[in-house]
Amino acid sequence: MVDMMKKVLEAMQRRMIRLQIGVDGPVIWGRTRFGGQPDVPADFQWPTYVTDTAYDETVKPRPLAFLAQIDCGALACMDPEGLLPRRGLLSFFYEMDSARWGYDPADAGSARVYWFEAGQPLHPAAFPAELEEEFRLPRLPVQAGPGVSFAAWEDFFQIRSDVPLMEPYEHAYEAMGGSGNCTKLLGWPDVLQDNMTLPCELVSAGYNLTGLEEIPEELVRRKSAEALQHWRLLFQLNGFSAGDFDLDFGETGALYFYIRTEDLRARRFDRVWAILQCD
Repeated sequence: MVDMMKKVLEAMQRRMIRLQIGVDGPVIWGRTRFGGQPDVPADFQWPTYVTDTAYDETVKPRPLAFLAQIDCGALACMDPEGLLPRRGLLSFFYEMDSARWGYDPADAGSARVYWFEAGQPLHPAAFPAELEEEFRLPRLPVQAGPGVSFAAWEDFFQIRSDVPLMEPYEHAYEAMGGSGNCTKLLGWPDVLQDNMTLPCELVSAGYNLTGLEEIPEELVRRKSAEALQHWRLLFQLNGFSAGDFDLDFGETGALYFYIRTEDLRARRFDRVWAILQCD
């Protein structure tokens, strides 16, 4: 049974680009890195999200924190399917003060991704005065490497609900290295709670999953497998420590940027949806 499950998982494997943050190495302008001041074109407007927070009830525009930028050209050899742009810079932002979970349609805009095409002049953007010091993340080097990942049970079961036993799956999953348990681009996510493709499909379509709205069961059943086919992981950022800096998403959480495959291929990065999970 375990050997059969290994074959099933192998057929479902996805390539990923493993990212190690804070390792020894230079931080080069215009290249892949975590934090610091983003390299942007002259007409770039720093994104904001209108919200209150757990510590401030004032509803106002709040600057998103700059998380990371990815030099697509340098990583193209690790993406043989050509899912990511072959050139240019991908930049990820998230409003860390309110830390939206991504289960409410009102969370739209709390996470943003920009693609700056190659050839246009870029320069480091100054931090907005309104961006609090704790959300001005330190500039750290990132080391990238290729890898493969396998579907966590929460995703696997959405596709293979005919597999009744979890134990053989778990043995096969662990033997094959799982989904990587790392910060990554592409691949399968390291799921901490539940499948995230269905929430992406429903919430981006206007359904509120915070318990304030009853979602028809028939709709959930119909959208489950469909969502897993349409949505895929773009970027997973795990919490980590580097020197005196700690990035935490709850106790042992992670932030996930999802995108529809058709939007990824069309480079419509304005359509990403972010989900926050904690273990």
